[in-house]
Amino acid sequence: MKRTSKNIEYLEDTEELVRFAKALGHPTRIKILNYLENRSCCFTGDLVEVIPLAQSTISQHLKELKDAGLIQGEVNPPKIKYCINKKNWEKAKVLFQTFFDK
Repeated sequence: MKRTSKNIEYLEDTEELVRFAKALGHPTRIKILNYLENRSCCFTGDLVEVIPLAQSTISQHLKELKDAGLIQGEVNPPKIKYCINKKNWEKAKVLFQTFFDK
């Protein structure tokens, strides 16, 4: 599907690549993804123990990654369990590889 923005057509894959790239545009988000990639899942508190930032800051980074579709969260009151969204993670890898191979 194509979308038009200011008379420029973008392919859906291009828009997804941009969304993924934007989400990866912060070192803390890269660190979170590296942490999650080596685990089946984790809770925000787990990340606070390995990333020296306030829980609210980490939560904001998790929200950005989740909004981009790179991670998913499952509510287990009172906590949220996060894991890599495997489908989108693989898609991001393919899109970036295709972009860099051009």
